[in-house]
Amino acid sequence: MTDPTARPAHRPLHALFAPALVALGSCGFAAAWILLAIARDRQCSWMAVFAAVDAVLLLRLARMPAGALRMLAAVAATSLSIVLANWGIAAAQVGKLMGLLPWESASKLGPRYAWTLAGLANQPADLAWLAAALLLAAIASR
Repeated sequence: MTDPTARPAHRPLHALFAPALVALGSCGFAAAWILLAIARDRQCSWMAVFAAVDAVLLLRLARMPAGALRMLAAVAATSLSIVLANWGIAAAQVGKLMGLLPWESASKLGPRYAWTLAGLANQPADLAWLAAALLLAAIASR
């Protein structure tokens, strides 16, 4: 007879893929966010809320156990989407002025310049959307 409270000697294989799955999902979502922002010529910061929902769903699909680790992973994945999207939007705007493609401009954009451009582009309402997304990721992933 096996003890139902005994912990397995190794982690289930799907638990090892959860971080990779959520990182890949964050990058893909950031790409969609960048495309929408370029098409609309706006920041589209409300997309951060959908990035949070996407991160939570991916973690649940990967069967990551509920708790503080899943909450931390959801907030980190949402933060990654936010950072990548803002970097890509800034790179696309600068690249357009210089005749570069967004991915060419992104590799030349330094972190301080990207931070400055994101600070100039994000208004208080945009910052509220980003904060709401991080809060939603923390609450929904519990």
